[in-house]
Amino acid sequence: MSDGSGAEPRVSELDRVKQEYTQAARQILQRSMKGVAKTKLTPDMLTMVGVTLCLAGAVLVGFEEHNPKLYFWVGGILFIVGSVADILDGALARAASKGTVFGAFLDSTFDRLGEAAMLAAIGLVFAREGNDIALVAAFAAVIGSFLVSYTRAKAEALGLRGDVGFGSRVERVVLISVGLALAPWGWLQWPIYLLAAMAWLTVFQRILFVRRQLREIASEAL
Repeated sequence: MSDGSGAEPRVSELDRVKQEYTQAARQILQRSMKGVAKTKLTPDMLTMVGVTLCLAGAVLVGFEEHNPKLYFWVGGILFIVGSVADILDGALARAASKGTVFGAFLDSTFDRLGEAAMLAAIGLVFAREGNDIALVAAFAAVIGSFLVSYTRAKAEALGLRGDVGFGSRVERVVLISVGLALAPWGWLQWPIYLLAAMAWLTVFQRILFVRRQLREIASEAL
């Protein structure tokens, strides 16, 4: 989103690369959904399927003590499939022009719900293990992931851009999925540490990016 002055805010080379591959991925998804767009499937249906699968995956992870490999991996698979469904609902909305303002609101809300539920289940695992540091990291990851989304939404509400940083939802889903895959061997905490750090770094990147845009607008107005 532009700042309204006709000039695009400066971004780092890494952020530019991310914007390019994100745009390319969005176009590929939109083209892949053209066939689905002709069916009665709606973006809201995909949103509901996605959040249901993510919540089911979180519940399974909560029972991992009974069979770590089974519950971690099946829960992780459900979380991945649910997250993909959450990504495809936006592509379907664009491909079929079925998107609504309420649908976009619902999608954004349920995205946060599915991710928070899985991180809460992971936090429960750490609590059972007595791993207090990892438990704190899980809490930090939840708060950071919410702030990553909030800072972007607030920036865009102000007419600015807030999409910089590599702690967006896709990267967070990948890290959580990797952690669940490695969890039976006791390596779950390491991707969560990285997730928490990446999320908070992205929050500060977005705060500074918004400040820079406001300063550029102020200097151009002089």
